[in-house]
Amino acid sequence: NSYNNNAGSSPVIGLIEQIIEDSKALEAETTAGETQAQAGYQQFVKDGNNLITDLQAASASKSKASAAADADRAQASADHESTVGELEELEQVQADLHAECDFVLKNFDVRQKARLQEIEAIQKGKAILSRSNAK
Repeated sequence: NSYNNNAGSSPVIGLIEQIIEDSKALEAETTAGETQAQAGYQQFVKDGNNLITDLQAASASKSKASAAADADRAQASADHESTVGELEELEQVQADLHAECDFVLKNFDVRQKARLQEIEAIQKGKAILSRSNAK
């Protein structure tokens, strides 16, 4: 059985060949699109991973800076409390010295009068002793 070409089959075969060519072109286009989409996705994942790594490093850096700032704040607070304590002590010392000075100033005239009276009494005593030794 030999097959003979049918004269009317030429347009059908041409249409089938056209469909095959269109299918191959569509397949090539789809494959190229899929390849581009895959490359885009891989780049997206790579960029996302890099961004995550960078953000994690920034977060760690900021956490360290925050911890350092907290330590500095705690130290400054302790220094402030210490300084306030010293100032309160100095204020008390100043108040005590002021009270002593006020006492000395208030009683200066009384003490000076008492000293002068003591000096006069000593001089009188010396004069009496000088006269009794001279006899």
